[in-house]
Amino acid sequence: MRHYIGDWLSRYLTKPLPGLKTLDPVDYPRLVACLRPGDVLVIEGNTRISTAIKYLTQSTWSHAALYVGEAFEAAGGGPLGLIEADMREGVRRVGLEDYADLHCRICRPVGLDASEVAQLIDFAGARLGERYDLHHVFDLARYLLPMPPVPSRWRRPMLVLGSGDPTRAICSTLIAQAFQSIRYPILPRRVLAESRDAAGGGDEIQVLYPRHYSHFVPRDFDVSPYFQVVKPTLDRHFDHRHLIWGAVPDEGGAGRTE
Repeated sequence: MRHYIGDWLSRYLTKPLPGLKTLDPVDYPRLVACLRPGDVLVIEGNTRISTAIKYLTQSTWSHAALYVGEAFEAAGGGPLGLIEADMREGVRRVGLEDYADLHCRICRPVGLDASEVAQLIDFAGARLGERYDLHHVFDLARYLLPMPPVPSRWRRPMLVLGSGDPTRAICSTLIAQAFQSIRYPILPRRVLAESRDAAGGGDEIQVLYPRHYSHFVPRDFDVSPYFQVVKPTLDRHFDHRHLIWGAVPDEGGAGRTE
């Protein structure tokens, strides 16, 4: 019964909202030219669940996927592949063109060598076919029920109350697990500790502790100090002098440019 209700809820939550306006999509050829395997693509969705996640996280981003390029191409999606956790289909590989009409941004880990990128992608690929955490769907459904506004201190807990089953995931927890598997930081806790040398002297050092993977949301890859934000429009020799501006009439009828 619970699975049936969860399936119905997932179908309801993943339907696009008519008339929902999002920001303009990134130019697709530029997006293709910029992406590298190991990049995280964060996306502004247009579904009911996207609206819930954006509100609860106070962010533009409602979904995240790991760009893997040609890796695991046999799983579908073509040569420009992304691995993601989908509410309806679980962990799957899709083509970049699936997000060609949506606003998105590239979040790039810095300093990874080829072997670390391969480990990152292999970790995500090994989870293809795993199920989405439907317990998470019920948590999000609470937001959609008529209720007073959600206090800010409760928003993130509403997104991390999932089942805790490691064979199930949501989009951001899957990617967080992949990066934690190669010990790459996202938003770790920082603790000051004292380091002593052989002579007995000491220096204060900063020790990082990873957060639990279920505590991550799509915006964390954008705000993390360890990920470079790449905007394809600016990455390919943007020159504002070549923009064509239209004339906008003012109240007096005269034309002006904005």
